Amino acid sequence: MAAQITYCGPAPAPGALIGAWNLDPVLLVALAVGAVVLWRLADQRRWAAIAVLGLAVAFVSPLCALTVSLFSARTVHHIVLLSWIAPALALALPVGRRISGAAALIATVAALLAWHVPSVYGAGWDDPVFYWALQGAVLIPAWVLWSGILRPVGAAAPLRSAALIAGLAIAMGFLGAILTFAPHMLYVEHLPGAALWGMDPLADQQLAGLLMWVPGFVPLMAVAARLLTRAWRDSLTLTETRP
Repeated sequence: MAAQITYCGPAPAPGALIGAWNLDPVLLVALAVGAVVLWRLADQRRWAAIAVLGLAVAFVSPLCALTVSLFSARTVHHIVLLSWIAPALALALPVGRRISGAAALIATVAALLAWHVPSVYGAGWDDPVFYWALQGAVLIPAWVLWSGILRPVGAAAPLRSAALIAGLAIAMGFLGAILTFAPHMLYVEHLPGAALWGMDPLADQQLAGLLMWVPGFVPLMAVAARLLTRAWRDSLTLTETRP
């Protein structure tokens, strides 16, 4: 199973990474069609372009192939989905405004945790259809979640948005702790790839946990701090305008 060629291709060695682009014609056509549709429907086309760029980085660039070699690259891939593509899509075209933020958060966290169950991870590794189902299970609810966070409605909306971001950050921190402190390797699929990169597989998994903690956590907390600052300023303005 570990030697099987997955959707993103064979595990690349360091010298072969620069040429390891995913040129799957079905993917390229789907991205092109999706880009056109998003461009036509988007409220803010600048963010539509940023979202499409993120999708290309995640699934076309050598990052896709690197996720086959290193589990830490898989974590970077998830951070790109959650902290780049999903918020950019939400700013370009908000969706699911009638879905509660709590429901979207639960769905996003559940999908992210499911990704990291070793048996589920292995199924996504073996089956391209299941691989894409897992990607959609993370990205779609995250798009809905960020739509509620970045396009809030109501006086208390910034506080609710900050709470939702905090919930996502806590879940990512919990997952990062599991990956960092697990006493043994959880994802045997990466044994050959880690060897190609001269890394101990357990060290690669621990690096993944640290990436989930720091690069995954800090941007979320920065957005939450900005939302809380906005709510505080709005409350001060409201107080000052009262007779």
